[in-house]
Amino acid sequence: MVYFQISPIGFDCRRDKNNCEKYPDFCKECVKTQLEKLGLNLDHNLKFTIIDSEEKRVQMFQDLIWQKFLDVLNIKYILLMAKESGLDLIDYPISGAGVNTELLTGFIQANITFSESSNTSDGFVNHGNDGQFYEFQYEKFNLLLKNGQFIRICLVLDNKASDSLKTLVTDFLGEYESRYLDKIGAHIRKGMKHFEDTIDYITDTFNVKLVFPMILTHTLLPDELALIQKNPIQKAIIDFAKLLLASKSFFFIINLIDKVQKIVRIDSNKILYEVYKLIEKKIIIPTTIETAEDTICKFQETRAVRIANNELISSLISNNDAINELKEKAKHMSVEEINSSILSFIRKAETAEKGFAYKEAQKEYEMALYLASGFDYKEEVGRISFMILELDKKIKELELEYALKVGEKAEKKKDYVKAINYYQQGLKILNDVQDLNGNESQIKKLKKKIVSLQKNL
Repeated sequence: MVYFQISPIGFDCRRDKNNCEKYPDFCKECVKTQLEKLGLNLDHNLKFTIIDSEEKRVQMFQDLIWQKFLDVLNIKYILLMAKESGLDLIDYPISGAGVNTELLTGFIQANITFSESSNTSDGFVNHGNDGQFYEFQYEKFNLLLKNGQFIRICLVLDNKASDSLKTLVTDFLGEYESRYLDKIGAHIRKGMKHFEDTIDYITDTFNVKLVFPMILTHTLLPDELALIQKNPIQKAIIDFAKLLLASKSFFFIINLIDKVQKIVRIDSNKILYEVYKLIEKKIIIPTTIETAEDTICKFQETRAVRIANNELISSLISNNDAINELKEKAKHMSVEEINSSILSFIRKAETAEKGFAYKEAQKEYEMALYLASGFDYKEEVGRISFMILELDKKIKELELEYALKVGEKAEKKKDYVKAINYYQQGLKILNDVQDLNGNESQIKKLKKKIVSLQKNL
């Protein structure tokens, strides 16, 4: 039997408070009765709060998400250690704090041993035994440490931990030990150390993705686009995200909030709330600096460098009279003319892209890239290369959407050969864009679907 503790849980009673005789004196009993009908056990840890308007509900979530953001901004390092030996199991840097984990684990073990034996330690605060917190200074950092039954967690922080972060640490320890008890047991018995596959759970629990580099999706359904256009904050978020991406391959939420706040002039927590909703809809996508930069570098090497060497890689411009004319003209162009021409090509490309003429946009971008790379304008090469990369993603994502839709229709009609064919096309596209978007789970699901359909042949 597995017992689930669900906290916090929200419940909409769907009654107008102005027409309810029980509001507000008997709300708790009424809600409890309705939840018990759903099979929920409410005998323990029941915290009851009335939020009697949509504005208050939204404000509650805004404050909650903002606190999550502040907490993860405060964390520089997450360290998991075996409780008895003090050996590290996971050391996960969040912001490159430059912590020597070997020295840190030794320092922690020595301080805990001394604290537990003498109950005093200079600069070391023990808030009791049996799984309570230790807080102390280490170099310029604040450390928050807590023991579980088998493991110990240490957070390296800029500032002292908030109450919400302490609650999160407590919940994390119990859940982590429950989830990965077999791994922990294997480490205790045999010294085996295979905890890398638990990092995703750690980053999810501590909301680390809120400080990851971010990119934008380019596959927006008409309904989603219409909703964004109606929401001035979300529209500003998307517009400024595009501006940030024009000069770099990723952006950070903190920089985006700063940009948006200068225009819309509202509280940061309200902006973050809208950003969070866009992340949930996968319109803003967390990635990693390494992934984004590696992809851009590979892209520039395989595209920009070859164009710089006059090895035209796109049939869109290789047989185009305009490129031959540009090649001749470029031999006698001044710096001003080069800059003006690059800007002109980019503007034409952006206009074509807005009109969904993607092939035309690609041609104009590559003309601009040809000039920039030929004259060794490194910053322009990087910027234009990223624009082409984003356009390629957009084209791939539209092709993926089409392939999956056709495959699903064929599957429903039991035309399994056609369905498999289009699913395989979709799988190829997913593999092509996997490096930047992290499509591993979607790839696995599609592979399973193809294998399942093949059994019908």
